[in-house]
Amino acid sequence: MARLGRMAIIYQADLHPTKMELISGWLPTAPWFPPEEAGSGIQAEPLAAYRFDDPKGEVGMETHIVRAGTQTVQVPLTYRPGPLQGAEAFLVGTMEHSVLGRRWVYDACGDPVYVDAFAAAVIDGVGQASLYTEENGVRRELPQTMTLETSGMPDGEELVEAPEREPAGWTVTRMQKEHWELSLVRLLDLGGRAAPPPSLVGVWDGQREPAVLGWAFPLG
Repeated sequence: MARLGRMAIIYQADLHPTKMELISGWLPTAPWFPPEEAGSGIQAEPLAAYRFDDPKGEVGMETHIVRAGTQTVQVPLTYRPGPLQGAEAFLVGTMEHSVLGRRWVYDACGDPVYVDAFAAAVIDGVGQASLYTEENGVRRELPQTMTLETSGMPDGEELVEAPEREPAGWTVTRMQKEHWELSLVRLLDLGGRAAPPPSLVGVWDGQREPAVLGWAFPLG
């Protein structure tokens, strides 16, 4: 089971465009998204979400599980107060936040703050951030819409016998953190299929079988 993460403050705010509008417009442009789905006018439908915490409190990190066409898609986003230098290819768009102002929204796989957080979740078992809102100076915890769980680190025998770093049939985006290659699953398999440890899985309302969200593979 993942260890508890830190906390994320959720603002009661108006967003223009909304997160789902941004995702709906971006998905057809993603190179990994099935072209037969991209041409049908995607309208992303939210199913669940989870957050990681930035220890510096500068970058918001939220991963959305959405239904898009016939696919269940994992879309990690980071929200920044300004452009991320060198990450133009990962820009999803900008969003006006009624409390925080303009936010630059990135495909999180291209954001080093998210890569660190994802590695901590998969390899070290650091859990999702607790969610809070503040109203009239009173802080209130919000329920999570999904639950994460990590497999834990494999022993030596499991590492030796591990399968290919990218098991057949999964669409992933790869990242690297020190001597680990990280794979984030884009198109989720909802049938209960497992991945080699260390891996991260999630369940949400209507999805009882743990769905693999990502895994790590040692390099060298």
